Amino acid sequence: MRTGGAERLRRGKTARQAGYTARGRFAAAVPLAHTEGVSAMNAPAATMIEGPLGSTFHVLRADAGTIAELAAIDWSRYFPRVCLDPVRGIITLMSPSRAHGDLSGILDQVVGAAGSVLTGAARGLGGARLRKRGEPPGTGLEPDCQFYVGERVGGYLAALAEGEEAADAYFERVPPDLVVEVEITHADAGKAERYGEMGVREMWRLHGRKGTRELRVEFLALRPGAAPRGVDVSAVLEGLTPGDVCEAVESVRFGPTPAAHIEAVTRIVRRRQRESVRVREEAPSYGSSGEPADGNGARDPSRAASTAASS
Repeated sequence: MRTGGAERLRRGKTARQAGYTARGRFAAAVPLAHTEGVSAMNAPAATMIEGPLGSTFHVLRADAGTIAELAAIDWSRYFPRVCLDPVRGIITLMSPSRAHGDLSGILDQVVGAAGSVLTGAARGLGGARLRKRGEPPGTGLEPDCQFYVGERVGGYLAALAEGEEAADAYFERVPPDLVVEVEITHADAGKAERYGEMGVREMWRLHGRKGTRELRVEFLALRPGAAPRGVDVSAVLEGLTPGDVCEAVESVRFGPTPAAHIEAVTRIVRRRQRESVRVREEAPSYGSSGEPADGNGARDPSRAASTAASS
């Protein structure tokens, strides 16, 4: 018992020392300038941002070494959400608003239901911190939602069946297919590129505003070494569009039961599948010459005659 007490005292002293060092470095870090239209070097310093959904963000800049040291502190005791990114040199401590939490929960349901219909499986991973292999432990980004979709779900569940350590190792090794950020601020500059370097395939950014039902969804295709690319159709959730997601969010938000939520999302997904099939069927096929062909794949004879006459 005496040994256990001594160990607790030692750990407490170490934590106090680390906290003191962290506070000193944190206070010395340069606040992130976020004034729109003004460069970070010249803008007024600000340590707090209110997001469009009413969440509070404390944002500072620091060097990579300072951020690695700060990662040793249990920041979750003080803030529900923490981002410690040594690559961008940014620290974000976030207190989500009710609207932020509500929208995150809705997106979990939307992607879960849509993924199950379109790929057979989808698994939410909550706000677990994502980092690239080789980066300091405890650092990384915390997306609002993140998902394995399709084949990676099976690998994750197999690892989970082996135990929590195996599941953690799988998560460290295999990035999620999709990440979602439901509240965008100036502090998010460069975040999509970071997700792409980690191996995430797609990012959804939601643009809403507190006190309104206004919502716009943006899809970004991600790839290591390439700039994020805006797309009109999801590759992860085959054929789903930003408009479909907005409609699904509305349906889930006002749906009375979980069963009604799943039914509403499934209906939207099935409709999108039917429309995609119709578009493919109505699209003209092409013969070997590259010209439109008839229904059997042969070159359209009227087109051939017209071409011969003109020659």
